[in-house]
Amino acid sequence: LQLQEFGGGQVQAGGNLKLSCVATGVTFSNYAMAWFRQVPGSERELVAAISWGGKTTSYAPSAEGRFTISRDNNRKTLYLEMNNLNPEDSAVYYCHQGTATLPFPERGNAMGAWGQGTQVTVSS
Repeated sequence: LQLQEFGGGQVQAGGNLKLSCVATGVTFSNYAMAWFRQVPGSERELVAAISWGGKTTSYAPSAEGRFTISRDNNRKTLYLEMNNLNPEDSAVYYCHQGTATLPFPERGNAMGAWGQGTQVTVSS
């Protein structure tokens, strides 16, 4: 599975962004998927995860109520809609392939693919 993110950029505090992650290769719909983020000097943080069919989602406390993860298996695309962004959300955001089931490992799936990342910068 190969993953490529789109949709990062710069936005003011309180603004919104929607990230996309397009998958190619093996069957996208077989896997749970997740969004991670990373700031320099820190480990990657699990932001949100979604089951293979899209019916079950989970969020980090910092994302709950502001971010929405979704997927379109026909389009092989994962999404992260981010609302009411604040400067603490600034990071490189990565999509990541999980296994067939949840919960999604906090440190990621050792065998899963990662995208190259997309930068999100929120200015105050």
